[in-house]
Amino acid sequence: MAQIVRTEDEGDPRLDDFRDLSTADRRPDRPGGRGLVIAEGTVVVRRLLASAYPPRALLGVPRRIDELGPDLAGVPVPAYVTSAEVMAKVVGFHLNRGVLAVADRAPQPDADEILARSRVIAILEGVGDHENIGALFRNAAALGVDAVLLGAGCADPLYRRSVRVSMGNVLRVPFAELTPWPSGLERVRAAGFRVAALTPRADAVTLRELAARGGRTALLLGSEGPGLTGEALASADVAVRIPMAEGVDSLNVATAAAVAFYELSAAVN
Repeated sequence: MAQIVRTEDEGDPRLDDFRDLSTADRRPDRPGGRGLVIAEGTVVVRRLLASAYPPRALLGVPRRIDELGPDLAGVPVPAYVTSAEVMAKVVGFHLNRGVLAVADRAPQPDADEILARSRVIAILEGVGDHENIGALFRNAAALGVDAVLLGAGCADPLYRRSVRVSMGNVLRVPFAELTPWPSGLERVRAAGFRVAALTPRADAVTLRELAARGGRTALLLGSEGPGLTGEALASADVAVRIPMAEGVDSLNVATAAAVAFYELSAAVN
């Protein structure tokens, strides 16, 4: 059982993992970053505690820590209990969800390991918005996508906002960087995947046509604004589109991914 520790001292050094989270949750290679994984809210904290990421501590108001009581059995880390006011001063902003957990990063599988055990994967290029990254991982978990590979220019999936928007599913869906880019797509193809680039091009096949072909599929998704680069499109085996009403040429990348994930995973299952 986690050790319950009460404190009302905003300067308590034991709370330093939670301090000034607007900068401290950056990657360790960024200014001010410590590289910790930060979970917000009871649902996401539960998923972190059940994941491979080693927890360091929790911080929350009494009601939220009490709610997590069964999940803390056998978790040998401190759970600091304090008021919402002290918590806000430590964190640097008011936290509506009332509880945080911090963990160390866990070793990630490499791309080849992911490819060997997957049927449907997503590959991202230039997806730099942390909320879109989080939503993509949540959609992947919900719709049967086995893993996510990150090409050039992607945001960190373990950034606090990404973890929150994913509802903790970024802690469950395997991911790895795919390098070099975009020539690393040859590794995907060599592993037996058809690389399908999602694009609004009129000459692209539809998702249903792609899904009907069967086989292992890697869905290539581009950045929020310009989409996939010309190099990435040229490296794909097939261009694929989502048919849309006249006058609408695109969807938010996470929304488009959800539509595509559903079609592809339904065909596999």
